[in-house]
Amino acid sequence: MSIDPASIAELAPPASLRIPAHIGVIMDGNGRWAKARGKRRTEGHIEGVKALRNLVELCINYGVANLTVFSFSSENWTRPKDEIVFIFNLLRRFVASDLQRLIRNNVQVRIIGSRDGLEPSLIRLIDDVEAKTAANTGLLLIVAFNYGGKAEIVDATRRIAAEVAAGRLAPSDITEATIEAALYTTGIPHPDVIVRTSGEQRISNFLLWQAAYSEFVFVDEYWPDFDEATFLRVLEIFSQRVRRFGGIEAASP
Repeated sequence: MSIDPASIAELAPPASLRIPAHIGVIMDGNGRWAKARGKRRTEGHIEGVKALRNLVELCINYGVANLTVFSFSSENWTRPKDEIVFIFNLLRRFVASDLQRLIRNNVQVRIIGSRDGLEPSLIRLIDDVEAKTAANTGLLLIVAFNYGGKAEIVDATRRIAAEVAAGRLAPSDITEATIEAALYTTGIPHPDVIVRTSGEQRISNFLLWQAAYSEFVFVDEYWPDFDEATFLRVLEIFSQRVRRFGGIEAASP
């Protein structure tokens, strides 16, 4: 479902909304946002970071427990090298400027994805932000960086195959729980709702296993324009969905 910006004025009062435990966001449209304004693509990425910072605060204020954002896909390596370098440096600057704010707000950060191809200094930065926020008990912010859903499943399969080869696991004992435990997101509840900005209506290799029963909401706004009004509209749409998880009766919230 796409959101009509004209309907934002009809938002339900926050008290009537059902708050998802886990929101996934495909943050799409930074480059197109910049192009529409005659700006460089890099400026769109800068504004995208501001939108992410705002979304983290919204999730804290509205009581969302888990937020997963798709920041850099394993397919994004095909982009121009200077743009990739800029995005990586932007991650460094985001961590440097926001780490203390995240700690003060009791946010735990987990960065999922492959470490292959990343510079050692960037890997150390990822390890550092995870370590320094590990004891926090508030919002869990999961950043999918150098991430692909297919690659995650392949990595999980390899880990399980290694257990079988070592004789520690029988093939007949492999279950959904076995696979779940081998994923990057082990221990994290699956997203209740996945949001994609910029009007595109596809999943683009994001949380393929975890999205099996997620609700999807597609918004026309480019990611840098994602604000509280759009966030509340997403919550309103989610609150109206009937979730049966393959059954006949609606599941309990």
